[in-house]
Amino acid sequence: ELGWPESVPYLDRPPSPLEFYREWVSPNKPCIIRNAISHWPALKKWTSAYLREVVGPKVVSVAVTPNGYADAVFQDRFVMPEERQMPFMDFLDIVEKKVTSSNVFYVQKQCSNLTEEFPELVSDVQPDIPWMTEALGKKPDAVNFWLGESAAVTSLHKDHYENLYCVVSGEKYFLLHPPSDRPFIPYELYQPATYQVSEDGSFEIVDEKTADKVPWIPLDPLNPNLELYPEYAQAQPLQCTVKAGEMLYLPSLWFHHVRQSHGCIAVNYWYDMEYDLKYSYYQLLDALTKAVKKL
Repeated sequence: ELGWPESVPYLDRPPSPLEFYREWVSPNKPCIIRNAISHWPALKKWTSAYLREVVGPKVVSVAVTPNGYADAVFQDRFVMPEERQMPFMDFLDIVEKKVTSSNVFYVQKQCSNLTEEFPELVSDVQPDIPWMTEALGKKPDAVNFWLGESAAVTSLHKDHYENLYCVVSGEKYFLLHPPSDRPFIPYELYQPATYQVSEDGSFEIVDEKTADKVPWIPLDPLNPNLELYPEYAQAQPLQCTVKAGEMLYLPSLWFHHVRQSHGCIAVNYWYDMEYDLKYSYYQLLDALTKAVKKL
């Protein structure tokens, strides 16, 4: 009744700025856009050999976990990955299985890691998406580079950004929930902690004792525990696959869970959302959900 689609619709071309704002941003609806990045040199250039040549020995930040879940609830903690500094070529050796490891490695540091850590690659894509920049009247807050193993999973969460997620190679698998599903999605407060490698090479979970508790979603939407979270049965997830050369518009405040094919490469653009009436509506829905659970 709120007008959410039963599946994520496709556009065959990038829209005009006005059309995109009116048809997608303002009503807060996702879509997959074809032919929006077909002119990027990265689509042909970003082979493993090219990345080795251009980035190669440079030391970059890599998220390392024992199970593929970075920034996720585990053992009643909100556990963040070990942020390991390592030469990019060593990371590629692991992704290409030239070196074996029992751990899971993922280049997923946000904070505009494409421009901050991989400036050599920016000219192969774009510093912003011009029609989105014009539609919103602002440049992106961050441009992020993603490359990792298929075992790396992004747990269910939401962001306060209008997100254009562009797949350069491989595929990304998104499970989405509209903001209106908030009453059916469990949020709890968790002690933040970090994976740290002990002397024998195993991981231990170390609490961030001075940090405030983190609100996060404990539920795995691919295998939900409906005995613990029966309300989730009423939620209506959308699932979609974003293939190489395609762009997903992921609206602000939409919940998303992400997986990928092995070695998938992606770039995403985070544009700050407008804290307008729809944000107020979401805050009201969130507050009502919390109030009802206290009754």
